[in-house]
Amino acid sequence: MLVDVDICGLKVGDEHPVRLMGVINLSKESFYKGSVVGNDSVLEVARRMADAGATIIDIGARSTWPLAEPVISEAEELNRMLPALEALDGNVDALISVDTVYASVAQEALKHGADIINDVSGFTTSPGMLDVMKDYDCPAVVMASEKLPGDPIGMDAVMRSLAAIIERADSRGTDTDKLILDPAIGRWVPEKDPIYDFETIDQFESLRVFKKPLLAAISRKSCIDAVLHKPAAERLYGSLAATAIVVHKGAHIIRTHDIPQTKDVAEVAMAMRRRRSVVMNGEFGVEITDITHPDDAVYLMKSMGVTGTGARVMKNKTVSKVIRVNNISTTEALIIKQEMLARGGDAALERDAVSHETEKTELLIIGTLLQFEKLVSKLSYQARNLPLIAEMIAEALENDMDVEQRYQREL
Repeated sequence: MLVDVDICGLKVGDEHPVRLMGVINLSKESFYKGSVVGNDSVLEVARRMADAGATIIDIGARSTWPLAEPVISEAEELNRMLPALEALDGNVDALISVDTVYASVAQEALKHGADIINDVSGFTTSPGMLDVMKDYDCPAVVMASEKLPGDPIGMDAVMRSLAAIIERADSRGTDTDKLILDPAIGRWVPEKDPIYDFETIDQFESLRVFKKPLLAAISRKSCIDAVLHKPAAERLYGSLAATAIVVHKGAHIIRTHDIPQTKDVAEVAMAMRRRRSVVMNGEFGVEITDITHPDDAVYLMKSMGVTGTGARVMKNKTVSKVIRVNNISTTEALIIKQEMLARGGDAALERDAVSHETEKTELLIIGTLLQFEKLVSKLSYQARNLPLIAEMIAEALENDMDVEQRYQREL
């Protein structure tokens, strides 16, 4: 049903304000130098962020930027991290998150007052991270990753990766209700071009099928540079534009360097977000679930215990389309309507066409993807212009496919 979770006393979900995670980098290797803070000013910066609206402060002692040099040791990461945590412990009105991929660092950080683990490797760098999460019963942000942090290419791969992370955590006895999902926006691997980030942002609502809090870490990322051609210090407005989109599409937490500006944008975007239709009565609940991509339905059905085979068989029944066909003959329109009715769909055409008082008409065809597949197959073998119309319907549906697939076809 609706996402509504308690993260260390902080309410997060569809009916709560978008929560802001302020970024404090202790690593001078960070790609955005404006986010780097010395230990002597950590408390001041954290308090300023909290006063501006941050409810989570994310402390990173090791840059996760793929081009960061030099790569520091776990010991050095802890040497940077612990003094900052000691300064913040009990002194700032916000939850403390630690941005680390190492179980040893996360464990020590939790001992020193941290509340949340933020693992951009999705438990792949240090499998012991799952044990730390379980032992400390703490929430964890997990970023879509397979072998390397952020390496899934395209939204399909992001969805598969997050589903696998949830499954792996569940198999280890970890409380998966404490997971926060991050779809890995940013150029984490060289082959990840900006178009893939645009796809993730455009399809962000697909992540809702996991029924987990969704975090977007989009602030000043490389995909903004791809459009504006500006350095990180000049990407604020581009970041805010992307933030508005992901909030409108369902993000619950925004990780950002710019709290005051992001707060205003998130509040306006949240006000414009459609409320989910949910009806509760005692132990019963009914929710309207929007499925825009058939593969999303597979993840949703699997989460309910539907077999993989059953989910794949039914997925094309879960997405409906309305296709408009212009300037076809009345006879062709009536044939299509009858064929669609025979498959459980329907079609609408103008009144004069029904009574054969006009030779040409427009046609509105309504059906699931599966019904359209069967319609195209049947029309392909009929007379008149019906095979051509079938080909055009198939092409229109193909053009509605993923950005990633379109991109690959253009290469």
